[in-house]
Amino acid sequence: MTTYGTIPASSPAQANLEYISRAKERIRAGLGTRRPWKLMFDFHSFRLPSNFADAVSRIKANVGYFRMNYAIVVLLILFLSLLWHPVSLIVFIVMMAAWLFLYFLRDEPLMVFGRVIDDRVVMIVLAVLTVVFLLLTKATLNILVALLIGAVLVVVHAAVRKTDDLFLDDEASGLMTGTSTSSGGGVVGSGSSP
Repeated sequence: MTTYGTIPASSPAQANLEYISRAKERIRAGLGTRRPWKLMFDFHSFRLPSNFADAVSRIKANVGYFRMNYAIVVLLILFLSLLWHPVSLIVFIVMMAAWLFLYFLRDEPLMVFGRVIDDRVVMIVLAVLTVVFLLLTKATLNILVALLIGAVLVVVHAAVRKTDDLFLDDEASGLMTGTSTSSGGGVVGSGSSP
């Protein structure tokens, strides 16, 4: 039987190549939101905060600006802490795949039951699930120490790094909710006007 006028379906090999090329594009686009490491570790931008309010302001601005970099640092520390626990490492790799597809490499908003899920909610749910699943693998001490080290490094870096040279908009700073200026006079975030 001949089927004139039908469009031939693509072969499975072509579908796999298309998926791989789309994944590469998404990786490039996802890592494009990461801030340059050179900017993050610019030694001219490090100075102790003058007071507690300045430190809190810096932490909010830097976490909003370097959020992808900080997530990568904490996940790398967690990965290194699990090298001697193979089951935990497998669970971690599976959860990293979930992080990649649901948070880092997503180019469209996440929809669940017809509702758009905010990126912060996705990040919090993935973080909680990652920790819970890893704690179930009996590597509790390694995980807690790694998360503590990662959190301390992030907070110390965010408090010590000046925000004079960081320019954010509302979309880039997922954690900031208003207009704030740094002590050096540079605009750190722009508020949303009604």
